[in-house]
Amino acid sequence: MSTWTIDKPEKLTFDAVSALSVRIVAGRLAVLASDGPPTLEVGDIDTPPLLVEQDETGRLTVTYKDLTWDGILGWLRAGRPSTTVTLTVPKDCPVQAGVISASALVTGLENRTSVKSVSGEIVLDGVSGDIDAETVSGAVESRGMSGDLSFTSVAGELVVAAGTPHRLRAKTVSGRITADLELPPTGHVTLNSVSGAIVVRLPQEVETDVTLRSTSGRLSSAFPGLTTTGRLGMKSMSGRLGGGMASVSANTVSADVTLLRRDK
Repeated sequence: MSTWTIDKPEKLTFDAVSALSVRIVAGRLAVLASDGPPTLEVGDIDTPPLLVEQDETGRLTVTYKDLTWDGILGWLRAGRPSTTVTLTVPKDCPVQAGVISASALVTGLENRTSVKSVSGEIVLDGVSGDIDAETVSGAVESRGMSGDLSFTSVAGELVVAAGTPHRLRAKTVSGRITADLELPPTGHVTLNSVSGAIVVRLPQEVETDVTLRSTSGRLSSAFPGLTTTGRLGMKSMSGRLGGGMASVSANTVSADVTLLRRDK
């Protein structure tokens, strides 16, 4: 086991990193895929110092002493030490990242990626593989994603731009969900919100089954041919676009659901 204590700006280079676990409180976190040697660069840093450990398997851990996701409320009461951390790792490196109010940028990773935040914004740029994003009120923006994305939040917003998901699952209480998608033949999208509006945009020539539902929100679609039905306590709009090999489902309680068409 190799250990470092970092209390001032510093840069470390590692022979190899097989997995990464990083947790910070406030400031900025960036985890970038790179073909070069794995590195850790720490910018401005408040007390307490960061603790860095790498075990015999190559797993790298960057955190503060006693900072765990389960004990995060204690850190909220104690204050918010701020730092800027940039890590480069191989693109196939599994990553677990947790922040409280810090912003997090993750780019180019292709393995399993898990990011948790309380109020900090998360940006996923060109990330594929199995992605899990969880926030309380922090927003998540995904650009050019492929693979599987699971998003859970209380009040955080989700924006998916130029996404090609195999699976996209999003669940929020009051956060807005906006998804601009290219669907592969077996793509499966399920979006659920209580009071946050849902907007989905699909290509004009798309092949998917669509189901939109809301208890009291308005349903609208730019695609002709969907059938609207209503019964006590629930309205729905559904149908098949093209061959219908993929599936899109969007459900709210009180918010609007809108399906847009992206013309060529």
